[in-house]
Amino acid sequence: MIRKRSLMRRTAVVAAAGAAALVLAACGGSGGDGGSAGHGGHAATAPSSAPSSASASASASASASQGQHNAADVAFAKGMIPHHRQAVEMADLAPGRARSAEVQKLAADIKKAQDPEIRTLSGWLTSWGEDVPAEGAMDHSTHDMSGMGGMGGMMTAEEMTGLENASGKAFDTAFTELMIKHHEGAVEMARTEQADGAHGPARKMAVEIIDSQSAEIEQMNALLGKD
Repeated sequence: MIRKRSLMRRTAVVAAAGAAALVLAACGGSGGDGGSAGHGGHAATAPSSAPSSASASASASASASQGQHNAADVAFAKGMIPHHRQAVEMADLAPGRARSAEVQKLAADIKKAQDPEIRTLSGWLTSWGEDVPAEGAMDHSTHDMSGMGGMGGMMTAEEMTGLENASGKAFDTAFTELMIKHHEGAVEMARTEQADGAHGPARKMAVEIIDSQSAEIEQMNALLGKD
């Protein structure tokens, strides 16, 4: 009887152990499936994938805000480069010709402001895969700008020759009158860029051009006694 009872107890323990093993195996299988498709799986993978996705989105957004440009930006850069070059060319005539110290300083300020902007505009065009307008590509006979995207205020060949041949008070007056018209054209171009452009730095430059050249227009009107 004792041996039989002992055998029955041993059999029961083995059965219980087998059942427990089956339960554990079932739980383990369920956990594995959950790791790949159930909530447990999402919980395990979401923390690693979510930041990566958010980071990629933020990176793409930053890239778009820094590098995005459109046709208006290209037109602004391609138009403003020769426009600025002519202003610098005019300013270079002032030393030795201008009588007024105010006109000489104004010419120096114009060159100091616009030379760096030409380099910046050229850099943008290069980075966008666009051609930078060549030096001297637009001679003065084409400065009516009718086919150049509304680049207003540019001097004609005759006006440039007249300025080169002037000196003293005649130069001061001609330079000031022509530069007012030139600045007004630049301000108009900058307003177009501000309204239609997409490139943040170009739009920022447009605002700076509007502010600085509008102030210089007021200054030049005052020199002419038109304030």
